[in-house]
Amino acid sequence: MTTSEQGKLLPFYVVIDVSYSMSVGNKLDTANKIMPQVLDAVAKAAILSDKVRFGVIDFSDEAQVRLPLCDILDDGVQLPALSVRGGTSFAAAFRLLRTEIESNVKQLKADGFQVHRPAVFFISDGVPTDQESVWQAAFNDLTAYDKAKGTGFSMYPNFVPFGVDDAAPKTLQKLIHPTTGSKPMRMFLQGEESDAAGAIAGMAEVLISSVLASGDSMAGGGSGIILPSNDELPKGLTSYTADDDFV
Repeated sequence: MTTSEQGKLLPFYVVIDVSYSMSVGNKLDTANKIMPQVLDAVAKAAILSDKVRFGVIDFSDEAQVRLPLCDILDDGVQLPALSVRGGTSFAAAFRLLRTEIESNVKQLKADGFQVHRPAVFFISDGVPTDQESVWQAAFNDLTAYDKAKGTGFSMYPNFVPFGVDDAAPKTLQKLIHPTTGSKPMRMFLQGEESDAAGAIAGMAEVLISSVLASGDSMAGGGSGIILPSNDELPKGLTSYTADDDFV
């Protein structure tokens, strides 16, 4: 089968904070419902399984691959049950994510697929416990690429941060990538009228909306991730760009 017959894939990575603070309220319980909801959505639009792949990484003091990148409808796929542990190392998440993306994209290409730029949905309820210089260096290793010079990480992902509870807007804003170009990314924060669990449920809706819209676009010859517009957001979430000011 040729590459054109195999088609193009868009990898989605869901990266979830499982630090101890996620045990407060129903945050982790709600986060554990995200992938089952994604599974249901893809099952109802089965053509999407030919367009998208999903992986799950959780992080605390260290990061772990909880669902290797896969066709979520494949027999034998077991969705992970997340549990809390440790602190909030953004750097650990970024380093593992870079390793996974590089390995996964190379394998998909070896299998004959073309691969759209991966999309990362990053969910946290707090601030990183590693030093800013450390996590920023890890994020730069994940996202920096100079095409003219051929330096950096050519497989860098589109990065979409989500924040609830004690997540710092200015910190998460630094994780929006890319911030310019034809498809700049945005971040999504818990609104004042929402609780954290409700906001995480809304984030699942944003993810599913993006998966469906992106898959439909790809089926029509389009490319890449599509985020919902502001007027399509579920109640309890607010969208921000890299240029929005926080005081």
